Amino acid sequence: ADVDCNKRAGQLTQAEVDRILTIIAHPRQFKVPQFFLNRQKDFKDGRYTQAVSNQLDQKLRDDFERLKKIRAHRGLRHYWGLKVRGQHTKTSGRRGKTIGVRGIK
Repeated sequence: ADVDCNKRAGQLTQAEVDRILTIIAHPRQFKVPQFFLNRQKDFKDGRYTQAVSNQLDQKLRDDFERLKKIRAHRGLRHYWGLKVRGQHTKTSGRRGKTIGVRGIK
């Protein structure tokens, strides 16, 4: 993007910021390889794209809803709020789930 890497974010000019935003929004036009894109082989259209901010959140939400709808294992784990990627859950990942043992009052 022809931007000095040693500059801080507040020191960038508006033209430099615009160039960076253009590259982030359209990386394929600047010869960025497909494997760098964050939306590889989209389920609906099969395209490789780069989703940014709200668009990325919406695509992830749609993916999780699709997994829940088809009752896939991953979708059910998301729905139940459990670990999705095969981690052990017997002793780890207990934060924020249960209240604990309540004493008799």
